[in-house]
Amino acid sequence: MEKEEVKQRIYALVEKSVGKKKLKSSDIQKTISAEAGISRDEVKDALKDLVDEGKLIYTYFGGSFVEIPPK
Repeated sequence: MEKEEVKQRIYALVEKSVGKKKLKSSDIQKTISAEAGISRDEVKDALKDLVDEGKLIYTYFGGSFVEIPPK
């Protein structure tokens, strides 16, 4: 699977959970790796790219969560 496709899946998952549930990095890795049949390291690498690009951010509320940055 292409890295861009993995990044799109991660973003869609985070976008779908906005306002419902805060996702941890491990939740994202587990879900996407199971769906796409790829390793968690590949998901982690794509997630890191999304954070570096500013499309996603890490927040902290008693635990570390991945969210879409506020506009």
